[in-house]
Order: sequence, then C-alpha cells, then structure tokens
Amino acid sequence: MQSIATGGPSVHRPPEQRRTGSVRAPGPQPVHDALICVALPALVVSGVHGQLDGQGLEGFYRSGRRLLARCRVRVAGAEPVPLQGRLLAADRARFVGTVRTGADAGPDPVVTVERLREAEGVERITLRSAAVRELRVPLEVVLGTDLAELGAVATGLAGPELPAGVHASGLRWSARGAQSVVMADPPPGDVVASAGLLRWEIRLPPGGSRSVELRVRPEPHGASGGAVAPAPGRAAAVPWGEATAEGDDPRAAALLAASLDDLRALLVRDPERAGDVHLAAGIPWRCGQLAPAEALWAARMALPLGVRLAAGTLRTLARGQVGGAGADSGRIPGPLRHAGPHLPPGCTGIEATLLFPVVLAEARRWGLPEQETEALLPAAERCLAWLRHTAAEGDFLADPVPGGPYRCETQAHAHRAAVLGADLLESHGRPGAAELRGWAEALRQRFRDEFWTDDLGGGRPLTALTPGGGRIPHLGCAAAHLLDTGLLGGGRYAPGLLDKVRTEQLARLLGGPSLDSGWGLRGLGAKEPGHNPFGHRSGAVRVHETAVAVAGLLTAGYENEAAGLLRGVLDAAEAFGHRLPEMYAGEQRTAGSTPLPHPAACRPAAVAAAGAVQLLTALAGVRPDVPAGGVTVRPPRSAPLGELRLTGLRVAEQPFAVRVSRLGLGMVEEAADGLQLRV
Repeated sequence: MQSIATGGPSVHRPPEQRRTGSVRAPGPQPVHDALICVALPALVVSGVHGQLDGQGLEGFYRSGRRLLARCRVRVAGAEPVPLQGRLLAADRARFVGTVRTGADAGPDPVVTVERLREAEGVERITLRSAAVRELRVPLEVVLGTDLAELGAVATGLAGPELPAGVHASGLRWSARGAQSVVMADPPPGDVVASAGLLRWEIRLPPGGSRSVELRVRPEPHGASGGAVAPAPGRAAAVPWGEATAEGDDPRAAALLAASLDDLRALLVRDPERAGDVHLAAGIPWRCGQLAPAEALWAARMALPLGVRLAAGTLRTLARGQVGGAGADSGRIPGPLRHAGPHLPPGCTGIEATLLFPVVLAEARRWGLPEQETEALLPAAERCLAWLRHTAAEGDFLADPVPGGPYRCETQAHAHRAAVLGADLLESHGRPGAAELRGWAEALRQRFRDEFWTDDLGGGRPLTALTPGGGRIPHLGCAAAHLLDTGLLGGGRYAPGLLDKVRTEQLARLLGGPSLDSGWGLRGLGAKEPGHNPFGHRSGAVRVHETAVAVAGLLTAGYENEAAGLLRGVLDAAEAFGHRLPEMYAGEQRTAGSTPLPHPAACRPAAVAAAGAVQLLTALAGVRPDVPAGGVTVRPPRSAPLGELRLTGLRVAEQPFAVRVSRLGLGMVEEAADGLQLRV
C-alpha cells in the first residue's frame, strides 16, 4: 500500500539550503563532454555516468526552462557503478551500470541498471538480475529542480533548489508562474516530498527484470492534473526524405546519418505559421530565438535534401523583414557577432539579408515551385534594394552599417547576392537585373584592385579595409567565402571576385599549413598575431567555413586542397562520434593526436550538421537546374573517398540517387521523370 511521508531523514538539508549545481563562478558552463539529447523545444543534458546532479547544465529542459535538475538513482542503498553512457540517437541516450547486493557470492555483480533517457522527458529505469533466486531490492530516485531559465543555468546563475510537493504518483515543483511534474509508473511505495525521494521495493525473479518509468512534464500554473499539452514549437514532420550514403569509406555513411539525426532534432516550428519550420542554431547556447544567418546557411547547405526547409526558413524570415521607407528598409534583423581580435563585431543581420536572395535563387534551381518562388520574390527584392541603397555604385559594403569596416566575406556575400539576385529577377521579368549586374561588375574590378596585398609568398586577400583606408591583412578562413560564388542556370557557377591567378593562390593558402590544421580550416592562420587555437574567430576550426572551403575548392578545380580539408573533418568527426560540434580547437594535428573539443561549442549545431551534408554531397557534384528541366553531375575526378553512393537526395522534389566511381565518374541511378541528365 502506498504511503506518503511529509518529512524525511535528517541527513537531507532543508530545501532552502540546497542548491543545484556545484559552486562555480558565474560564466559559461562546460558541456563539451556531456551527452545532450535534443528534440526541440525539449532537451536533456547528462554526464556520461547517467546520474543527474544538477551540476552545470545537467537536467531536463522544455521551452528554455529546467524542469528537472536532479535525478539520482540508488539500488540497495548504493549508486550504480557507471559502465557506459552513450547516445542512441539525437534525442535518446542509454546509461548502464551495476550494483552489488547481498546476493553476490563472488566478485561478479548480478544486478545491472539500465537507464534509457529521452529528450521529450521520459526516463525508463530497468533492473536486471542474473541471480539464481528471487531478489528483493529497494530502488530510490532522488529528484529536484530549480525551474531556472536555460540562460541563467548556462551562465552559472541558477537559483536554489525548490521544495517539492506530492502530486498523484510523483512530485511537483512550482515557482515564478511555472510548474514541473514528475509522474512515476508504477507508483512508488513511498514518497518523501521534503527530500524529493521516490522509493520502490522491487522483486526481481531469477534472470528477470523490472522497470520504472518517470515522465517529466511542465504544467500550466494552477492546473490540477491531467494530460499536459505538448509545448509549441516542436516540428511535426521532417521536411526531407531519408538520405543515405555508402561506399569505400564507411565514415561517410556514419557522418551523414548522425548529421541528419541532429538536423531533425534542431527543427522547430515558426510560432506564427505552424507549417513553416527552420533550424535552431545549436544546443545548448543558441536554441532560443531564431538566428537568421545560421538558419539560412543551414537551409542552403541542406538543399540537396530538398527545398522544404529552405522555403519554411525564407517565409519565417520574410515576416520579420524591416518595412517602411527608412535606411534599414528591407534588411533582416540580426544580432552582432564576435569577429576576433582584429575586427569589431560583425552584423549577422547583414549576412542574412545578403543570403536571402541567394537561398531563394538556388532553392528554385533545386526545385522550389514557381508559385512559392514568386510569393517570396518581393522579400528578396527588398533585400536587394537594401543592398543597392546601402552600397553606392562600385563601393564596398560596410559591416556593420554605418561606419563598420569593409570585410572580405561581406563583399563576397554582397557580390553573390547581386549576381544571383539579378538572375532571379530576370527569370521572373522583374526590373533591376541590369543595375545589379553593373554594381557587381564594378565591385569585382574595385575588389581586385584594392582587396589584395602582395608578398613574397604570392600575396593574399585582405581580411578587411577600414573606412579610413587602413588595411587588415591577417589571413583567416573568411577568405574561403571568395570561392563560394553561387549556382546559376545550366549547371554554371557565378563569376567570383578573384581572377584565375589569385584564385589559385587562395587555394594554395587554404590548403597550406597555416590554415589547414589537419582537422579542418583554422579561423585565423597559425602564424598570425592574435592566433588562439580556441578562439571563436581567431583560430578554432569551424565546420561551416571548412565546408564552404571544400565545396568552393572542388568547384574551382583544386581537388587536392579540398581533399586534405575534407579528410581532416572526417577524421575529426570520427573522434567526436560523428556528431560534429560547431567548432573545435585548431591545434596542429600530430601523429596519434585527437582534436580538442571547444568548451563553449554548440553540439549539435545546425551549421555543423548541414555543413557535413554539404561536404558529402559536394563529392557528387550535383548541379540542378529544374526550371530548365535538367541536372548536371560533375564529381571530382580524384574521388577523394573512393566509390560513393548517395540515395534519398531530392531534385525537383523527387528522389534522386547518384553513384560516383573510384575513377571519379558520376552516374545518376534515380531521378524525376522528364529531368534531362548531363555529365
């Protein structure tokens, strides 16, 4: 018979004296070695041992609030000895441990404890016995929470643990207009509210098992019980098919599977339009508000999976575009972003504004229906109008505006937007294409005259120019964006800002030891002043920029340099269990070394997962032109990973499969009816 106790053992401190987490100075809490399960808006952060202590970011979260911080299991009065903790999928983890009981006749434990943990708020605890007789073992679960906001937890500013109250077959916590409930099945035999303790007496038959399931849910303040509606924001369906990779290098299949799993976990609905989905930037630091630039980059790199993600992202951002007739009209808002030791913070809103027409133009090439393209075209026109009004004829684009420096990558983004935007406008009979092409041509000429510094090594592109004429020459990964020119019709790529000779020099620099760490592309060259292997923009390897570099190098024909960077990222991915973080340390690779994680990196991260998709699909060389009814396949002749087969891609919103032989020959195995194939 169930009994409910309101008092607990004296060894438990009063709730007002207990705090979740350790005594750590306020600041970002480390999560690089944590197991993070994600199914936004829900997630759970765990240590590899499986016990939730409330240390750092540990706990179950939903919609940015920590519903449960502590979940400690004791069996027969002892905590399980942890044996293994690992992710089963992006939203699930498994922890295994053993405990010794009085039935253990020798050194071998007979009771195994398995914990299956799901991001949605489910934990299933299973005890398994290998004893030859029935065992009776007490199972205790100690629970607690602070109901703190994720931002406060992430910076080490969570409040004290809250007192619990009894709720049906579990416990409830309430504070600041929020409530959290933990329900147990089967119901516990004892509930000690003041200690947050649930207790069962478990009978284990010989060779048998018994399970207890805990469900963590938010509850509207004042609710009296019953089912809790799912929190808004969870994406109802995945906007792409089941893509797979197979071939000579098994890492390709593992990386693609893990990356798609991460992308699924990061999908969220637009609260204004439930049918539109986009990707959150990353877990745990950037899963709140929409990050426009990262969402667009991820959607663009994931276009080989289909156009539905790009369409949902574009529609969501179009609704937030600045209106009116002011200087910011047409711009997509976005926060400033740290840019390293040599530059002031850059504006992600400018980057997103320039990406918007590019993503729309390329999504159309991949098969976005004309009706949807035309519906989004006015927003793209407003982005292009902002560009033309902000940057004078032949002038560079400042970032941020006004008064910011002229950044190398911003000029690349602006040039690509003008060229692809002109193509988009012309294809729909809209005015302004000639003016955009003229502006792009003038920018190319001025960029080649002023944005390059010569040296004994062959020269390099400048990182930035200041409005006063100062030159910032430090070599960094931002230069990789100069190779990312954008896809036009007929399988062609747009012209770039660099001529052929300087493109060759840039390829040599990207593949050289200063930028290529052996694990991917450094944010800042190893010999540059201010280089820091852990610097967010000053030396760490960012998967996104490495993917941009690899794709650009392959397009330009520099396959050896691309292959070196590609293999480095694949090796790093293997070291990270194929779940690539947003970034990792740019220390030089040596024999027997492994990449060092970055303590503040998001993992999973949208641009890292989508970047892995781009890295692999770039090896197939698929260049679609659905409006013209064709698709070109031109893989690199060197076939860096040997034979590779990609299935489940989508062109014209129909399944597309391609095989690349060891000789670098491409063969389309599946495509939409009526699509003309070119190699």
